[in-house]
Amino acid sequence: MANVNLLCPYTHLISMVQATEHYYIIKDSSILSGEPVIKGTRTSVRSIVENWRLGISPEEIPRHLPHLSLAQVFDALSYYLDHQAEINNYIDRNRIPDDLIDPLVKNL
Repeated sequence: MANVNLLCPYTHLISMVQATEHYYIIKDSSILSGEPVIKGTRTSVRSIVENWRLGISPEEIPRHLPHLSLAQVFDALSYYLDHQAEINNYIDRNRIPDDLIDPLVKNL
C-alpha cells in the first residue's frame, strides 16, 4: 500500500518559511525557490543588491521599488554583507550570458 497522508493530501504544496537573523528577511521555499526575500514580498535580497551595485543609493531604492521601506532596504544590504557568498551565487546563477542579450539593449 502506498504511503498516503490521509489528514492532509496536499502536504507537498505547503511551503517552508525560514526566518533569518534579519528582521525583514525570510526564506520561503515557495518564493524564488527559497532565495532570501523581503518578508511579505517577492522582492529578493539579490535584486536590492544589484540595484545598489548599479550605483543607486539605499535611500533611492524605495523610489524605484515603492512597496519597500528604507528599513527593509538597509536590512537587505545588511543581510548581503553577512552572506556575500550566498547572494553572489544567486546573482551569478541569474546572470544572462552576454551572447543571449539582444545587441539593441546590450548597452542601455
